[in-house]
Amino acid sequence: MTDTLKDLKVAILVADGFEQVEMTEPRKALDQAGAKTQIVSPMKGQVQGWNHHDKADKFPVDVALDGAKVEDFDALLLPGGVVNPDALRLEPKAIALVKAFADAGKPIAAICHGPWTLIDAGAVKGKQMTSWPSLKNDLSSAGARWVDQEAVVDGQLLTSRNPKDIPAFNREMVKLFAGAVAHA
Repeated sequence: MTDTLKDLKVAILVADGFEQVEMTEPRKALDQAGAKTQIVSPMKGQVQGWNHHDKADKFPVDVALDGAKVEDFDALLLPGGVVNPDALRLEPKAIALVKAFADAGKPIAAICHGPWTLIDAGAVKGKQMTSWPSLKNDLSSAGARWVDQEAVVDGQLLTSRNPKDIPAFNREMVKLFAGAVAHA
């Protein structure tokens, strides 16, 4: 464990159906760098992870979405999976929280289908981004410049394509989030 992200508080926003490895591996990287990670969810008690199309493990919800406030966190992690961000897009409080992070200029890391939530929060216009390939048209239509790269940083936003990109995503996420520590 290092203290690169010592005292940094990271919200991990998920609903049932998140791609488990896109939450657990980035969370492990953040925890190992000294961050305090908390799962924020509209789900009560526990949230269900998935391995592609199959149910995987359940994880305890640390903060109910109803009680989550942007001022309680320094950064945001948006794991993918198809079901998870699609469900979050229907939650006005989830969209409001993501928008609040973007408006505050706090760093956001989104992988795979995670950027879907950023579209609804109005946080992609003019940004260079990547994602799972099926989101290319959605992001482009919302004003983003989509590129096919393993990890893309544009200002306070990091995006990545899929689980194979997790090593690059984690490396860039820790660097991006370290900037939040430096400015705290």
